[in-house]
Amino acid sequence: MRSLFGFEASGSSHDGRQRFVSTPISPAYAAQILAAQERSATEKEPYPIVAAAITEIRKATGKDDVRVGRLDLADKASITAFASAWTGPLHILVNNAGVMALPALERTPDGWELQFASNHLGHFALAVGLHDALAAAGNARIVSLSSRGHHASPVEFDDINFNTRAYDPWLAYGQSKTANVLFAVATTSRWDADGITANAVHPGVIMSTNLSRYMYPDQAAQLRAAEAAGELGSIQGAPFRFKTIAQGAATSVLVATSPQVEGIGGRYFEDNNEAERLTPQAVGSASGGVAPYALDPDAAERLWKLSLTAMEA
Repeated sequence: MRSLFGFEASGSSHDGRQRFVSTPISPAYAAQILAAQERSATEKEPYPIVAAAITEIRKATGKDDVRVGRLDLADKASITAFASAWTGPLHILVNNAGVMALPALERTPDGWELQFASNHLGHFALAVGLHDALAAAGNARIVSLSSRGHHASPVEFDDINFNTRAYDPWLAYGQSKTANVLFAVATTSRWDADGITANAVHPGVIMSTNLSRYMYPDQAAQLRAAEAAGELGSIQGAPFRFKTIAQGAATSVLVATSPQVEGIGGRYFEDNNEAERLTPQAVGSASGGVAPYALDPDAAERLWKLSLTAMEA
């Protein structure tokens, strides 16, 4: 089996299937393909964090078939090159790489707000580029890493790039995470006939990764202190329990591999279960659940068309 995990990553297992992932990986996987944005200064070896992931995968699976490819999700040429170089079927694609709460407004050369571009448009272009490989696998699955942060904002189609409204790091992050759910809805609708389904996942709050590197220092310190004390955390008034990296990866692994999710798509999972669909009034105050605007098929279709236009520009 071949899987592509984006932190970005891919390989094949004892059953011959391929996966590509960007997230911590279950020992059930015998081989992976890692797609990493950066390499060391020599360009010959991956950075230590990627090298450590490779070592961990090999140790956990007892297999050496782990490969690394370079991928920058904010660079269309990089995505095209990676997808074009892919050979053979792809059974699992886990879109996990991302950025959170950039303190200042940044845009790509094409004018897209950077969180939306990296967290959604890059993964969208990668999936489209790998469509034929996914279709060739039969019953392929895509896992789209979202967040409870999607409660902060729907996709603001009239001003995605903060051209007329004031930039807010969490609103930008929130709309990108809503886009991750809408991607799963539209992908399943469009590609189910090709044997491809997609679901979105909230991994939980994990302070031990570098995703929190752009948080305000006082906020990050407060959360880390709460975690160390074994207390609940809180963001925007909503309480939550902290998770380890392995606990955060568990829902992704479930959605990617469980027979219970076979043929199921267009849904949002958290804590190893399908999430409750919230009322509009509960969005923002609830500690979990999925906002109704994130599952709206009309918004999903609108986002798909917009993303295709952005990819082809």
